[in-house]
Amino acid sequence: MSDTIELLEAIGSDASLRHASSDELARVLEEASASEGLRQMVENGSCDLLTQELGLIQMHTEHATQTGAHEGDDDDCQPDDGDDGDDEESDKESDRQRADTEDAPGN
Repeated sequence: MSDTIELLEAIGSDASLRHASSDELARVLEEASASEGLRQMVENGSCDLLTQELGLIQMHTEHATQTGAHEGDDDDCQPDDGDDGDDEESDKESDRQRADTEDAPGN
């Protein structure tokens, strides 16, 4: 397992390996006697064997419950324009204008 981690570290730190085609990377891993799981992941994208080799356990959690928002977060993101979102006053004004228009002669 330590060889696999060292190879992954080398791939991550070497730009020529990091941006190499899968065929080139597979050749390099073959020469380095990489584990079957690592070679399988590079060759066909399957990480099942590599996951087993590294002893990883897939854990599924509901992400929303792990990263809940804090009260007041929304207020911090937007500048205060003095509008509390309550358009009741402008609604009353619109109603008055509508009533005035309906009561006007000729309507």
